[in-house]
Amino acid sequence: MSSEPRLICLIGAECTGKTTLTQALADQMGGLWVPEYLRRFTQMHGRTPQRAEQLHIMQEQLRMETDALALARQQGRSLVFCDTAPLLTAVYSDCVFADKSLYPQARSLHARYALTLFLQPDIPWHDDGLQRDGAEAREAVHRAIERALMAESGSDWPVARIAGSAEQRLWQACDAVASVMPGKCI
Repeated sequence: MSSEPRLICLIGAECTGKTTLTQALADQMGGLWVPEYLRRFTQMHGRTPQRAEQLHIMQEQLRMETDALALARQQGRSLVFCDTAPLLTAVYSDCVFADKSLYPQARSLHARYALTLFLQPDIPWHDDGLQRDGAEAREAVHRAIERALMAESGSDWPVARIAGSAEQRLWQACDAVASVMPGKCI
């Protein structure tokens, strides 16, 4: 009987390569990937979410992760790579709306991840439409994510910083995943 699939979280400010790396890891390691619900929301509504919609964004991200875990169990897969996390929704809610109310639930949910890959903002920023706030906002959000992750430094959250070129990021991420899932790097 196979073991329970493990969630691997990729978190970082906008335009740090989360989606690209999440898909590459799923392909490289035979896992599933969970897309970012916020992207779907902005495409459906033609705008970024308002303050009152932040909890919905977080809940939908969680639902998508839960569905992917169930599918991974059915398919006998051991890894599910998540393109962002509820913690990022809490950080954005704090940065954009000065609303800290989502942190307790987001921190509780973050304990589900076997590993957090924290993507660094060392690649060029690109505007892709509605969802992007700019390079300056990216730096502020990066610092807020770092504070949120450090606030839980006494927790059991393993975190690996990922930086460099696309190839370097994939290599670093595979190495970090292998540290929590020996034998998984192909």
